[in-house]
Amino acid sequence: MSARRPRTRALAVLSAVAVGAGVVVASSASAAGPTDPSAGVGPPERGKQDEQWVAEGRGGAVSSVDSDATAVGIEVLRNGGNATDAAVATAAALGVTEPYSAGIGGGGFFVHYDAASGKVETIDGRETAPAAMPQDAFIDPETGETYTFFPDMVTSGASVGVPGTPATWQAALDSWGSRSLADTLEPAATLAEDGFEVDETFRRMTANNQERFAAISSTAELFLPGGEPPAVGSTFRNPALADTYRLMAREGMDGFYQGALAEEIADTVQNPPAVEGTDLPVPPGEMTTEDIAEYAVNTPEPTSHEYRGYEIYGMAPPSSGGHTSAETLNILEQFDVPSMSEADAMHHYLEASALAYADRAAYSGDTDFVDMPLDELLSDEFAAERACEVDPNRAADKPVASGDADGDYSTPCDGATGPRADRPNSEGPSTTHLSVTDRWGNVVSYTLTIEQTGGSGITVPDRGFILNNELTDFSHVYDETDPNRIEGGKRPRSSMTPTIVFEDGEPWLAVGSPGGSTIITTVTQTMLNRMDLGMDLPSAVAAPRAYQHNSAEVTAEPGFVDAYGDELTSFGHELSETSSIGVVAAIELLPGGRAQAVAEPERHGGGSAAVVSPTRRW
Repeated sequence: MSARRPRTRALAVLSAVAVGAGVVVASSASAAGPTDPSAGVGPPERGKQDEQWVAEGRGGAVSSVDSDATAVGIEVLRNGGNATDAAVATAAALGVTEPYSAGIGGGGFFVHYDAASGKVETIDGRETAPAAMPQDAFIDPETGETYTFFPDMVTSGASVGVPGTPATWQAALDSWGSRSLADTLEPAATLAEDGFEVDETFRRMTANNQERFAAISSTAELFLPGGEPPAVGSTFRNPALADTYRLMAREGMDGFYQGALAEEIADTVQNPPAVEGTDLPVPPGEMTTEDIAEYAVNTPEPTSHEYRGYEIYGMAPPSSGGHTSAETLNILEQFDVPSMSEADAMHHYLEASALAYADRAAYSGDTDFVDMPLDELLSDEFAAERACEVDPNRAADKPVASGDADGDYSTPCDGATGPRADRPNSEGPSTTHLSVTDRWGNVVSYTLTIEQTGGSGITVPDRGFILNNELTDFSHVYDETDPNRIEGGKRPRSSMTPTIVFEDGEPWLAVGSPGGSTIITTVTQTMLNRMDLGMDLPSAVAAPRAYQHNSAEVTAEPGFVDAYGDELTSFGHELSETSSIGVVAAIELLPGGRAQAVAEPERHGGGSAAVVSPTRRW
C-alpha cells in the first residue's frame, strides 16, 4: 500500500469541538444514540472527569468506557497476557460495571489481528432466534398492532436471543489466547464480589429503567435495592454474577449452554418473572434448552476494502457495520474530500451515509438465510455508481432509493434503483466497545451488547446477569421480501462495527463504538476525521458527530450544529439536535512499538485509556 498518514491538528482543537460545544450526555443510553426512549434529561456527570482518556506508551494498551474494566485489561497485559486474554478479561469486567450495556446474556463481534500470521480473523457471537420464534412475535394479540417498542416490546421473553458472548470468549481464547477462561474471568469475578462505586451515570441508567426493572422480580431484587436505584457513592456488589463466572470457569461452555443454568435461562425466557399487577405485558418467548445447547459462534471472513491506500477490515453479516461503513467511505473516495472545507466534507459524508443506509435496508441480513450481494456492496464500481447520486451543492430528498447491485456497470450513472430502502429502524442504542493491543503487536477490536440499555430488563434469577433483547433488531412486521425478516434460528441484523485499519500493510488503528444504528456513522466519521480531515486521534474521537441514516432529518450533536449548521442548512439538510452520539474506544499504533489509546473525553461521562508503560503524559 502507498498510504500517507495525514498531518494532524493540535489537540487544542478539543476545547472547541468537545468541551466548548457541550458534548455531554445524560446516560449511556443518550450517549449511545438519539433513539433511546429511556434516555435521561440533562447532563449528569459520571464522576470520571479526572480519569485518563488518552494514554501513550509501550507494552500494550486498552481503551474502554470504564476505568475498572480498563485496569483489569492492563493488569492482564502487564502480567504477560496477550491482547485476546486482556480483551476477554476487560469484557468480563464490563459485564460487572456496565451490566446495562453488555454481559454474558448478550452477544457481539470480535475482530482479531494476529501478528505472527499477519491475518485478520473474526468471531460472530451474535444472538440467535429460537427455532420456534413466530413471525408475529412483536404483534400484540389483543390489538393486532405491534407492541410499543419501549418499554413493552423490549421488556419481554419474546425479544431474547440465545446469548453468544460466553461462546465468543471461549472461541477467542481457543484461537488466540494464552490464558484459560478461568484465569481471564477471575478478575471480573473478584470485582463483582467486592463491588464498585456507584456513579451518577449508573444511578441514572437504573432510574431511567426503573419502571421495567420494577416489573421483573429478579431484576428489582438485584438492581433496585429497597425499591430504589443505588445511591451515588454506594458500593454495588453482584455476588451472583461472581458465582456464575466461577461456574463457567470450572465447567467451561457446558456450564452455560447445558445443565442447570441453560434450563434456568430457558425457563426465564418462557416464563418471565413478572411482578403480579405490572402494567407491562412482558410476553413470553419460545427459547428452549435445545436452542441454547445448539448455539455456536461463526467465523466469517472479515469484510475488507481499501480507502485512499488504507486497508480496512470489519465484520461481515449479520453485522451491517462492515459493509455499510465501507460503502460510505468508498462513495467518499470518489471525491477529493481532503481538499474540501469541513462543511463540504460533512455534506458529502452525510449524503454518502444516506445512500449506504438505503442499501443496508434493501440488502443486508443473515447470509445463512438470505442471498446478499456483499461483494457488490463492498466494490468500488458500485460505490462509483452510488456517488453519481451525490449533488455537491444540494442535499437529496430523503429517503433516497437503494442502488441496483446487479454487477452491471456498463452504463455509468444510469440511475437504476434496487429494492425497497425505507424500512424503519428501531435498533436499541446500548452496547459497549473495547480496543486492545499487546507487546507482540496483536490487536483486538471487540463490540459486545445486550441491545437496549438494560437489555430485556429480565435478570436470570440468582445468576446476576440481564438477558438481551436483540431479537427486536429484526423487522417487527414480517415481510417476505425483507432480508431482516423474522425467522427461527436466524441472527438479526446488527450495526456493530468493530474495525481494524492497516497502513502500509501494518495495523494502524482499532476503533469501534456503541450506539445502535448510530454505530456505523460514529465509526465512519471517526475514521474520516483521522484519515481525511487532518485530525489526530484524540481530536478525531472528540469532534462533534452527526448521524444520517436515510431519513429526512440529520441527528447532530450541539457542537456539530454550532460548527456546520448554517452551511449545511443552506445545502438543504435539516438538523435535529441530540445530546450525544456514540462512545468511541480506539487505539492507534505508533512507530517504535508504541501505542496511543484514546477513549471519550466527555461522552458517557468520559472513558478510560491506559498503557502498560507510559512514555508520554497527557
